[in-house]
Amino acid sequence: MRHAFADTLPIDAVLPELAAALAGAGQAVLVAPPGAGKTTRVPLALLDAPWRGDGRIIMMEPRRLAARAAATRMAGTLGQAVGETVGYRVRLEAKVSARTRIEVVTEGVFTRMILADPELAGVAAVIFDEFHERSLDADLGLALARDARELRPDLRLVVMSATLDGARVSALLADAPVIVSEGRAFPVETRYLSRDPDLRIEDAVAGAVRLALGAGPGNCLAFLPGEAEIRRTAERLTGTLPAGVELLPLYGQLPPAEQDRALRPPPDGMRRVVLATAIAETSLTLPDIRIVVDGGLRRAPAYEPATGMSRLVTRPVSRAAADQRRGRAGRTAPGLCFRLWHQGQEAALDAYDRPEMLEADLSGLVLDLALWGVSDPGQLGFLDPPPAPAWAEAVDLLQRLDALDAKGRITPAGRDLQKLPLHPRLAHMVMASGPEGAADAAAQLAVLLGERGLGGDGVDLGHRLDRMRGERGQRADAARGMAARWARLAGTAKESGSALAGRLLARAYPDRVAQNVDGRGRFRLANGRQASLDPAEALARAPFLVVADLSGAAGDARIRSAAALSREDIEQLFSHRIVDETVLSFDAGAAAVRARRQVRLDALKLADQPVAVEDIAGAATLLAEGIARLGIDRLPWTRDQLALRARIGFLRVTLGEDWPDLSDDALEKTAAEWLAPFIAGRLSLGEITAADLGNALDGLVPYGMRQEMEGLLPSHYDAPSGSRLPIEYGGENGPTLSIRVQELFGLDRHPAIARGKVKLLLVLLSPAQRPIQTTRDLPGFWRGSWRDVVKDLKGRYPRHPWPDDPLVAPPTARAKPRGT
Repeated sequence: MRHAFADTLPIDAVLPELAAALAGAGQAVLVAPPGAGKTTRVPLALLDAPWRGDGRIIMMEPRRLAARAAATRMAGTLGQAVGETVGYRVRLEAKVSARTRIEVVTEGVFTRMILADPELAGVAAVIFDEFHERSLDADLGLALARDARELRPDLRLVVMSATLDGARVSALLADAPVIVSEGRAFPVETRYLSRDPDLRIEDAVAGAVRLALGAGPGNCLAFLPGEAEIRRTAERLTGTLPAGVELLPLYGQLPPAEQDRALRPPPDGMRRVVLATAIAETSLTLPDIRIVVDGGLRRAPAYEPATGMSRLVTRPVSRAAADQRRGRAGRTAPGLCFRLWHQGQEAALDAYDRPEMLEADLSGLVLDLALWGVSDPGQLGFLDPPPAPAWAEAVDLLQRLDALDAKGRITPAGRDLQKLPLHPRLAHMVMASGPEGAADAAAQLAVLLGERGLGGDGVDLGHRLDRMRGERGQRADAARGMAARWARLAGTAKESGSALAGRLLARAYPDRVAQNVDGRGRFRLANGRQASLDPAEALARAPFLVVADLSGAAGDARIRSAAALSREDIEQLFSHRIVDETVLSFDAGAAAVRARRQVRLDALKLADQPVAVEDIAGAATLLAEGIARLGIDRLPWTRDQLALRARIGFLRVTLGEDWPDLSDDALEKTAAEWLAPFIAGRLSLGEITAADLGNALDGLVPYGMRQEMEGLLPSHYDAPSGSRLPIEYGGENGPTLSIRVQELFGLDRHPAIARGKVKLLLVLLSPAQRPIQTTRDLPGFWRGSWRDVVKDLKGRYPRHPWPDDPLVAPPTARAKPRGT
């Protein structure tokens, strides 16, 4: 070994085994807990490997801070400056030279490297550090590196992790050896502080930090889900901490100089509280952390294929991540970990964080693989294959951007997009802006969207673009330089005003063009989603926006960044997608059809005004369907029409389904078929007449069927008295005849229909039309209970004939003449 190490780390014990595995199989899986030293010791140890020759070692880190920190520590171990033997490449920054043999890069940088050079010429080994985080770029990078070994069998691969299912990764790497380092960790006592669910996370963490500082020595590391919570927690702790305690934030978008402060020891005699996101879970070495306060939450992007949008969601940490966090307190001495949840809740936590492959927008992955020559993800080995719905959604987006052809192969336009290290949407924005001389503004806007904090943190991207152009400092200079390089790839570097921000952004997010719906910050997006702005924001009054970023769930989404867009720009950019049409609708309150001329861009209504109804047939159908929803009984049926429907209904029940179904339910379901043809020209329920319904019924019950029905079920009964009385068919008791009892005198057989097969239910009435008896056996009534009934009738109606034997009395509908 050319480089002797001044200290001994736990990982040293397995370095010979790792060297042997790489000399033989050429691939290895290294599982080592936090603090074992794998990140800063393994690449240096591989410098001595005979198989390396003069090839470079590439090590991937999930975050820029971790990449810079790892390179700095390794360079310090060699007594060199960063950029000599050890260097790094991250977004907006690189420190490498011709002498550099170990390059620490972020995972996205490695993806660009291997896509540009599939053989990885001059690279001897690729190390995937902290692979357990399972970022999309890490999974893609490993799949491409495995494929590259088909061309370069001499390329060595090492997958390293603190918490990982080593067997699964080993199987993916053709059963590569799994090497396990026991690591070195001091005991950490875990204390549970159940958090009131109504207490904000920043209040709970601030309280726990104050408690923790009095519970033991050393520095404190507190985990929060995001930058906003870190800021609010810092506000609550400022002025309340004991003297001699320094408070520092640590998150990804913090300027590098401020990030580096947290990596350096505090001044002599000072303690420190570091408020960090998940960035501090692994890789980083923070000085003398003895106390961890774990808020138990993390923030991660979640892609919604239904809306084509990614949003940040806050979720509970996994058990593996919680263990990683706790382990930070035991790297240098015994420590304490305060968890802001109940111990019984741990069983409900996921064992591991879900791989980003299963949660993310896959359009960048699909485009990268298309450039690699792969249109089917099954052709490459992934630890977790891309979900089919998200893959299909990504392919659809890329085809709409003309980046893929109908067979999923990359197009010349797609190759142009792939030249830019941007999401395909943003790359399309930059490239499409070139012909109109706006590529410079588009590229700067793309930088803003990828680098939080540039130009401030306001919602209005147009204002942020203005501010970024005037900012000073290394980060701002690097951002503008990168944007200029991207703009040149689009064919122009012409300066453009920030007033174009909305127009440019609309090229990237046509589905997120949004329309103000209330003038106070409520917006509807073209994809149908609702979102809102603080009414105090100037953009809350803009008629149209393009939304770049949202947070929160559907129905409660907040717009985090956007730019104003003019109606003229919408009409120019999306003329091929704007629909101008007359739309009919049914007004349930008025029970009428209305027509409106609407100009729409997807879910947005650019114009909406009432017009005259011209589509007579369409209006009739809509009116029929609308009335059916209100209830078919709202139609102006006549008594005879209702009786006809009831008679047909009785025949259907008794004789079978050859007879049509004219029930309310059936007619409501088929209103467009039987009613609409007969109400053409009618626009409201009030305009429909009984004659219209009669014509419709004629269509449902043709003449021959009506004749057969009349023979089976007459509408009326011809009584012995000469009266013609209606038969009721719609009741629960079957066909019913209500008749004064005197009109049936002399009748010795019960009235029946359907050729004598169905007896009518007789409701026998008094002369005052009041029911006195119901029967389906008239002869039995005459010979039985008539004697009791007639006694009462004689007393109540003395002017009417009440014979003792009704079978021999003449039927009558009249009273006895006066004087008889």
